[in-house]
Amino acid sequence: MFRICARTGGLRALHGAAASRGFGTKASAPSRLRNVVWATSVAVLGGLGYVYVTDTRAGVHKYVATPLIRLMDPEDAHNLSIWCLKHGLGPVDRTDDADVLNIELWGKQMSNPVGLAAGFDKNGEAIDGLFNLGFGAVEVGSITPHEQAGNPRPRLFRVDESRAVINRMGLNNDGAQVCGDRIKSRFWRMLAAQSRRQGETVASLAAGVNRSARGDRLLGVNVSKSKASAPESYSDYVDGLNELGAYADYVVINVSCPNVKNIRAGADVAVLESTIAAVVRARNQMPDYRPPIVLKIGPDNDHDQRRLIAQLAIDYRVDGIIATNTTLSRPHGMDDPNEVALQTGGLSGEPLRKMALETTRDMYRLTKGRIPIIGCGGISTAEDALQFAKAGASMVQIYSSMTYDGPGKVCEIKDGLVDLLKGRKWSDIVGEDARS
Repeated sequence: MFRICARTGGLRALHGAAASRGFGTKASAPSRLRNVVWATSVAVLGGLGYVYVTDTRAGVHKYVATPLIRLMDPEDAHNLSIWCLKHGLGPVDRTDDADVLNIELWGKQMSNPVGLAAGFDKNGEAIDGLFNLGFGAVEVGSITPHEQAGNPRPRLFRVDESRAVINRMGLNNDGAQVCGDRIKSRFWRMLAAQSRRQGETVASLAAGVNRSARGDRLLGVNVSKSKASAPESYSDYVDGLNELGAYADYVVINVSCPNVKNIRAGADVAVLESTIAAVVRARNQMPDYRPPIVLKIGPDNDHDQRRLIAQLAIDYRVDGIIATNTTLSRPHGMDDPNEVALQTGGLSGEPLRKMALETTRDMYRLTKGRIPIIGCGGISTAEDALQFAKAGASMVQIYSSMTYDGPGKVCEIKDGLVDLLKGRKWSDIVGEDARS
């Protein structure tokens, strides 16, 4: 009897335990569903947040990140930006450029005419991070034959009220060999990746691809002189071309940097002529690929000086002119209550726009539209870019405006241009003012 009772009690106990387990299972189903819904929601919101934050058009960059970065020392903020872009932490333009922005320059296709001016990525460290922002062209440098530390800090200043920047950096860079190795390594690495994806040999790809390693973008390399070189010497430009030219879609001769005392070519016509002649001759002697040669001039030349520069560019068949570099002058009417503009150095940003636009218009007319002009200086809106195009700029470059509006500036300008063009092509309006 005891055994029977024991068995009966045991069965009841087992039944109770099973019932308890069954009740627990039924109770956990809604809990599991809530967990799934919660996890899915977090994943979706996280994914949407990631897409938003990593999009160049996201307002967080202009209205949150950039104002916070501007609380830092200007040069430290700049170095942080380069580090982020170098390590893939910058935002990305995920929108294809509109057809009306497509241009051809030196026989090469560009998806849009908005480029980055030299001075931002001096050492070619963040090329792809910059292309990802949406630029049609990225220009690195200035690069000198030998490494330079530049001038003592502080050497970079913001004039916030005028949305301007003053720099006396002094052409600090890693030197042509280090920068060249970095640029070459990137080029072959990009081609190797394309070769694996497309099943073509690296050699066949190298024969037809832009030096940017991107089918519709250009990589410019800006070369200049070492501080120790003689003022009348041009050998540094030739050395820079020979070291870096094979991996550039165009090479810029920086003859107008106002922060280096031995660069006389921008002010001395005889030195300028000998420099242009030597660089063009060296380019023509390159065995295989021969990059376009572009001359970067300053904004402080008068009309007669511009006329001489234009004639030299025509006579020696220079491929392009960038108008302009920074200025040592301080345009009248700058808003500068803190007197930052009293700092020595080259001024860029919005106060430079009028001078750069006038130089662009003058150089286009003086060269009769035969040489592509790249407008640079104070461009911060689509309206500014359109003005430069009508004045004769085949392409424009920005830099200082990103200091105040962040990495989305290039897309802001491109989107604005599409609206302003109203179906017309950028290439159709280049030089329109000179034709009217």
